[in-house]
Amino acid sequence: MAANTHGIEVGEISKMEEGTATTMISGKDDASFGFCSSPSVVSLTQMILAEFIGTYFLIFAGCGSVAVNKIYGSVTFPGICVTWGLTVMVLVYTLGHVSGAHFNPAVTFSSAVFGRFPWWQVPYYIGAQLLGSILASGTLALVLDITPESYFGTVPVGPNGRSLVLEILISFILMFVNFSVSTDHRANGDLGGIAVGMIILVNVLVAGPVSGASMNPARSIGPAIVKKVFKGLWVYIIGPIIGTVAGGFAYNLLRPTDKTFEELTRNPILKKPSTV
Repeated sequence: MAANTHGIEVGEISKMEEGTATTMISGKDDASFGFCSSPSVVSLTQMILAEFIGTYFLIFAGCGSVAVNKIYGSVTFPGICVTWGLTVMVLVYTLGHVSGAHFNPAVTFSSAVFGRFPWWQVPYYIGAQLLGSILASGTLALVLDITPESYFGTVPVGPNGRSLVLEILISFILMFVNFSVSTDHRANGDLGGIAVGMIILVNVLVAGPVSGASMNPARSIGPAIVKKVFKGLWVYIIGPIIGTVAGGFAYNLLRPTDKTFEELTRNPILKKPSTV
């Protein structure tokens, strides 16, 4: 789900950046606690922790189903698709109200591009997502007998260009659905987790046999680092970023507006969209 600012006030953010935020303890303004005492710092820490935990379990469950299927053959390809979709759906409903449930550097970056997420929080989110993916991949490598044949990362099948196109397309539709259910007041937000989970399932079903259906740089970078398999990794970094930015741009064209089409398409990416 695309994130919002989660109620962090502008004044508090300014204090956080300057390191001067304080809190009231026993009725007294105890400045000795400084930066770490600000409620906004606590809120940001909770958001980062949610992204770390969410990404960890997303990779553990999703990539775990890939590895288990390759080793034991008990999950099946449709089962892998369902695992990814259900895991995303559950995590959206579990952590969406805490961090926005990104679990994906491309989603975080694209949300910031369109003014739906503050740029200064982007490095924290991406760092948490990458760390969660690396640790989850390490856990799988530790508990399962991972051979080159049972590698649970993403490697292009055939030309890199083919997988790149697929990653762009499936990341496009992922972000298009994401923006619809999480940033447009006309959508039924209560069903957002189901919609995002189902589009993940469909994307994996369609593109999985060719590109691995990453849609998520963290999903590919973690296993690649742990198992030292870097073939075609650039596809899974560039493709999702291009696709999610394009998907966000496309959905912005459908937002309610009183502007003309010419005004709507003039430098839309760098402008903060309407909050309606």
